[in-house]
Amino acid sequence: MKVRGALRIYGSTIGLLGLLPVFLFSCQHKNTLKPMRETIFSENAPKPIGPYSQAIRFGNTVYFSGQIGVDVRDGNFVSDTDVVAQTHQVMKNIGHLLTACGGGYANIVKSSIFLKDMNDFPLVNEAYASYFERDFPARETVEVSRLPKDALVEISVIVVLP
Repeated sequence: MKVRGALRIYGSTIGLLGLLPVFLFSCQHKNTLKPMRETIFSENAPKPIGPYSQAIRFGNTVYFSGQIGVDVRDGNFVSDTDVVAQTHQVMKNIGHLLTACGGGYANIVKSSIFLKDMNDFPLVNEAYASYFERDFPARETVEVSRLPKDALVEISVIVVLP
């Protein structure tokens, strides 16, 4: 019985301690997340094709929605069949959003790459790598059965600003 009580008290203490950062955050920000959250938008990147934002800044972290190889000027893929051309366009679109939030490729800390065909991995890897000088972001690459608009590649990133 004493063990149960001790566990219960310990669990309650941990539960309360776990809520402390939330309480302090709420008090500091008057129970709202709006002052810390900002929508990032660039006319130079493709407009969302659904109910989502191009990117959201929360504090000094920016979460980018997945980008595909669409050229904003005409809304079409730069190539329907060339994964390298699509990858470069994706990275240019990411670059426009980086500019809009005040960052650069060096601020990318995490990326997710989605490929229509994993056989394209070496080609995408080479094109992707050309946008970084050193200290590559953490990353995963996965093959998927289908991407929006039947893209060959989609990339999303997480950015941390100073």
